[in-house]
Amino acid sequence: MIQNGALTPASVWIEDHKIKSILPPNPGMEDVQNADRILDGQHHLLIPGMIDVHIHGAKNHDMMDGTTTSIQAVSKACAETGCTGFLATSVSSSLDDLLAMIRSVKKVVGREEGAKIIGIHLEGPYLNVARKGMQNPKYLRHPDLHEMELIFREAGDLIKMVTIAPELPGGIELIHDLTRRNVVVAIAHSDATYEEAQLAFHEGATHITHCFNAMPSIHHRSPGLVTAALENDQVSVQAIVDGVHLHPGIIRLMHKIKGPNRMVLTTDALQAMGVGDGEYLFGGHHVAVKDGIARLQDGTLASSTVTMNRSLKLSTTFGISLEDSIMMSSTTPASILQLNQTGRIEAGYDADLVLLDENFEVVETFIKGVPYYASL
Repeated sequence: MIQNGALTPASVWIEDHKIKSILPPNPGMEDVQNADRILDGQHHLLIPGMIDVHIHGAKNHDMMDGTTTSIQAVSKACAETGCTGFLATSVSSSLDDLLAMIRSVKKVVGREEGAKIIGIHLEGPYLNVARKGMQNPKYLRHPDLHEMELIFREAGDLIKMVTIAPELPGGIELIHDLTRRNVVVAIAHSDATYEEAQLAFHEGATHITHCFNAMPSIHHRSPGLVTAALENDQVSVQAIVDGVHLHPGIIRLMHKIKGPNRMVLTTDALQAMGVGDGEYLFGGHHVAVKDGIARLQDGTLASSTVTMNRSLKLSTTFGISLEDSIMMSSTTPASILQLNQTGRIEAGYDADLVLLDENFEVVETFIKGVPYYASL
């Protein structure tokens, strides 16, 4: 594990699903005599469980299909790739389909077969058709507080993050409503000007979904949403680090400006994650995955197939320190979602932990101290 910026051998004492203490690498018999189980980590890297704030599907399962089977499949896929928690993420759809997705998530919460559902991330439907990306324009619409009230009646406090385009009519009113509900307001699929973005941040938006993607590029006379986000210290940003969505230089620039405490790694994965190349139906579109890259028929990128452990590896490959990369995959998303008991390897925190080998492959995932693979 990493302590004080350096890789340090250690033993972690877990009791009642919590980290009780951090012990020396070879604790004495008096330290372990009451232990129910001792696991030899064999000098693998131990990190806090990763948290994916943006994932749509995995293993041929799309969370928008309204079934608990798909939610459980994503839960298990997350655990297999080093996540101990995730936000079940929607795409723009009809209200009926969205409510069906929410109902399926509610049935699984507390009964997850893998990673825990932290909540729901609504990516849309209040997005700008000019920056739709893979979002289906059929379902894009202006913010509607009445519709949002219906969504919250079904979901309750499960809604943790909502991605919107704040420049749309009613966008600022929606930001007010969501911040009142203690929801993280994120921006993407937006054509917001610099001034419109600054207003949104002033009114309560604090996060950028898949930064640089589905939004205007930076221009020296029209700086836009990205510049406004990068210069606001209170705004955090997502990065899809898959070697496709962002150039390594952009990833390093984001990290240099935001630091690891305002930048998070995320997958934005669709159901092709963990499956491979092929043809898929996602968000009402036919998506082709070739060489691990998902695209619509017109060439538009359509989510990703990257996993969190792969994203972590690529982050270090692209020049981000291991300590900062771990923080961006675990500690920072926990902080953004106000999870005060996870995201760190410290006494008193939940024992959400992951053992990784030298190639960042998952050796074991512990969810509140329980080995995932041992439960299969």
